[in-house]
Amino acid sequence: MKPILLIALILPILAHADTPAALPLWEKGAPGSESRATEPEKTEGSNVINIHNPSITPFVPAADKSSGTAVIICPGGGHSKLCLGHEGYALAEWFRDHGIAAFVLKYRLARETGSTYTIQDHAMADARRAIRTVRNRAAEWHLKTDRIGILGFSAGGELAAFAAMKNDPGQKDAADPIERQSSRPDFQALIYPGTSGLFNAEKGMPPLFIACGYSDRPDIAEGMATLYLKYKAAGVKAELHIYANAGHGFGYKPDAKPSAAAKWPDRFTEWLTDSGLLGK
Repeated sequence: MKPILLIALILPILAHADTPAALPLWEKGAPGSESRATEPEKTEGSNVINIHNPSITPFVPAADKSSGTAVIICPGGGHSKLCLGHEGYALAEWFRDHGIAAFVLKYRLARETGSTYTIQDHAMADARRAIRTVRNRAAEWHLKTDRIGILGFSAGGELAAFAAMKNDPGQKDAADPIERQSSRPDFQALIYPGTSGLFNAEKGMPPLFIACGYSDRPDIAEGMATLYLKYKAAGVKAELHIYANAGHGFGYKPDAKPSAAAKWPDRFTEWLTDSGLLGK
């Protein structure tokens, strides 16, 4: 085999060699998907489809470097795929290297061809279960149970917003210890999320960080400004960044061309610190 071809085949493998193993959210399969729990996922470049056994992939800093803060990352992909590259693993590694535990969520896809899933009944069940799971294992991962948040890109941003809007304190008498945990995120970050017209704000909801691009479609570029005002009116702390020279899908890329939008993770960690959600 020619050396160049061999390198081309090996590089994608090396790129994912250090990715931690995914942890299924339900031991016996997700409710409604038990019969398909062993069906393999399919990859298309850095994207993944055919998810029937939802999971989180943990990127956890060493105990002596942990801030105690955790972020569950919901990648985007229009609910038809998950973009795990610039909206998943790369950001999780960045968080881990900055002392923040990150958990990349693989949720069931409601708009994949032939899917029988829905956003509210299945994808949201996965998001809430992820929050409960991380909170349940907080001691093991050196986390503070009141510093567990959720962040989503695009379609994943919808899940993050809905998780903040509707949650519960857990079932204290549940046989499953995970279900005894609260599904309420302690903070939320919406990175160019869709369907903003469905988002509302009420007093007592988790604080909000928003980042999007001026050149994105109206429901995002304008919708996020409207959402900020809803949070302001409800008396819930919110921070909004609309980047003048960005559009949709900028995500996070370690090798991105220098720009204000490329630095949004720094602004996010500053917001966490200012909000008392990051630091010893």
